[in-house]
Amino acid sequence: MIGILTSELKLSPKQIGATIELLAAGNTVPFIARYRKEATGSLDEVQIRAIEERASQIKELESRKKTILDSIESQGKLTEALKSQIEGCQNKTVLEDIYLPFKPKRRTRAMIAKERGLEGLAELILKQGAGDLQTAASAFVNPEKEVPDVAAALNGAQDIIAEIAAETPEIRSFVRKTYEDKALISSKKNDDITEPTKFEQYYAFKEPLSQIPSHRFLALARGERENVLRLNFEIDSQECLPFMARHFSLNKSSLFAQSLEQALSDGYKRLLSPSIETEVRVAMKMKADRGAIDIFAQNLRNILLAAPMGAKSVIGIDPGLRTGCKCAVVFETGKFVDNETFYLTSGADSLQRAKKTFLGLVEKYKPFAVAIGNGTAGRETETAVREWLKDAKHDSILVVSVSEAGASVYSASEIAREEFPNLDLTVKGAISIARRLQDPLAELVKVEPKAMGVGQYQHDVYQPLLEKKLGEVVESCVNQVGVELNTASAPLLSYVAGIGGTVAKNIVSYRDEKGAFTSRQELKKVPGIGPRTFEQAAGFLRIRGATNPLDGSAVHPERYEIVEKIAQDLGVAIQSLVGGLAQDINIAKYVSADVGAETLRDIVDELKKPGRDPRSAFERQEFREDVNAIGDLKKGMILNGVVTNVTAFGAFVDIGVHQDGLVHISELSDKFVTDPSTVVSAGHRLKVEVLDVDVVRKRISLSARIGKAGKDPAATPQRSSQKPQLKPVSRSTFGTFGDLLRR
Repeated sequence: MIGILTSELKLSPKQIGATIELLAAGNTVPFIARYRKEATGSLDEVQIRAIEERASQIKELESRKKTILDSIESQGKLTEALKSQIEGCQNKTVLEDIYLPFKPKRRTRAMIAKERGLEGLAELILKQGAGDLQTAASAFVNPEKEVPDVAAALNGAQDIIAEIAAETPEIRSFVRKTYEDKALISSKKNDDITEPTKFEQYYAFKEPLSQIPSHRFLALARGERENVLRLNFEIDSQECLPFMARHFSLNKSSLFAQSLEQALSDGYKRLLSPSIETEVRVAMKMKADRGAIDIFAQNLRNILLAAPMGAKSVIGIDPGLRTGCKCAVVFETGKFVDNETFYLTSGADSLQRAKKTFLGLVEKYKPFAVAIGNGTAGRETETAVREWLKDAKHDSILVVSVSEAGASVYSASEIAREEFPNLDLTVKGAISIARRLQDPLAELVKVEPKAMGVGQYQHDVYQPLLEKKLGEVVESCVNQVGVELNTASAPLLSYVAGIGGTVAKNIVSYRDEKGAFTSRQELKKVPGIGPRTFEQAAGFLRIRGATNPLDGSAVHPERYEIVEKIAQDLGVAIQSLVGGLAQDINIAKYVSADVGAETLRDIVDELKKPGRDPRSAFERQEFREDVNAIGDLKKGMILNGVVTNVTAFGAFVDIGVHQDGLVHISELSDKFVTDPSTVVSAGHRLKVEVLDVDVVRKRISLSARIGKAGKDPAATPQRSSQKPQLKPVSRSTFGTFGDLLRR
């Protein structure tokens, strides 16, 4: 395994061996990446997870090999050569090809033909020896075995040959590669579709399978699943039949050649092509799924690591027209204290009552900010609140539009019911909106990642893989930032390395019963936290204001002794090292067999800025006050926006009109862009120009190329009256240019 991983991942055997050993011992990925750098050679989480995933695949392959060997042996067909071939195989697809002829299956036409005694005739045809085909076949006619004539005998023999050809590993590999390289995927509209659909661009669509991007393949698959489209894989059989003929050494001069050709053609059309097409479809689907999941994961990471406003009091508002705007007051600690409802209905009296209700909360609790959900009536509510605060001379209070994606999912969740058993769902939503402004990560971990709406086709992809990947992202973000032990909720604590849901609840229960934790060591008194759990989790938990200042830092308790030694050598208290004299430490002096320079550098960096938050500083987004709905948009408008979602084909941007606009990949930059995530990310602030507005379909087309959209001189070269001087183009140059044109 180490040899395979070394070759594939381009890492040293020592790094891979140490990582596998640490994982096998039950260490978590965040813990290994942060606190075992000497062992792994400073591998990051991405590299460690790559080792973990590929090692798991290799173990699964070895397990599958054993199952296959046992199956073939039980049939009495396992030879030493076959055993050696299976044991040496390192590719799951090739392994299944080898096993296919021996794999138990339902009765096939070839099996029936063998039962009728026609295997000998099939062997004669394959050998293409001397003699006459009709004479050879007549010897196998046997009415008692349901072989009444020569034609029946030949048909049965050809069925056997067809299955042999379809199950030959070398042929399957060639046909599979041909499909991957040369097949076209096409789609047409189903005849019974008469109404407009979102798949109209695919009604007469065709593209090489090797070039189709993940989002387009998933769109086609969804159209097929919704019975709007009919998909087809197109490939010329002459790409494959000559190879099959060569494999079986077809001799055109033989009297058996025609029968062999017919058998191979039948095997390709009836068995091989449908089988390989299914395989390729599945492989393409998994490839597209992985592409979509990677995009979702990156978007989620950016959303979770969005800048927090911090410990400030907030009034959260869940806007609504019919049901009213629900207000929730949340203190600096995130504690909910009060709520009200006001209605932005027509009429001066109604608006005056709404203003009085809202300003009453403001006067009573004096919030630092007001967080307003960006859903229906969000901009109307934001406009009204700004006017009310201005009239009441409360201009210093921030008014911030906050994404409410997933807020309704949280409100109806078991977590919300446990937190606020007696509150209305919409009030819970307002609380969540307020807390999202204070600390997006701490609040968003309570929402199922799939409900965040920051991916593409997340409901179409393989759900176990999606859930695993998104869980890893949340775990990574939580441990990267660190968790305040005395204020964190159980859902947030559950993502800390080594803890999990049950222990997280135990921590909260202990805290509620005994009061705030005063040291990390006190964690050992919580039920379920043994030495291993403490080792994994302690470094990611913070206790601000603890007696030992290191408890508020990312320095692991197992390294406190080193810090104490450093402080003793410098003749100062540990408190003086934290944020003070850390820059005076000579790292080389403390390197030992147990603690290397990497760990010591991390310790010194942490002492300089203990408990530092890796997230960026908070900035509020301002939208144009005169643009509140899609009907207010005009072509050519320049607007501020926030990227809400990055896909393979572009980025969706919130411009404050309830409907995100799309900046197509071609409009993201003046330069050629192959991957939108290299230019923008979720939460990215962007200035955009309105290209087009479709009010009926609620589609907004935007450009980040301000003043240049559709005007790129390189895209529309000027005509010249002079005849161009052509120069020879090398094959390699043309290949590169051809790739660019296709893209």
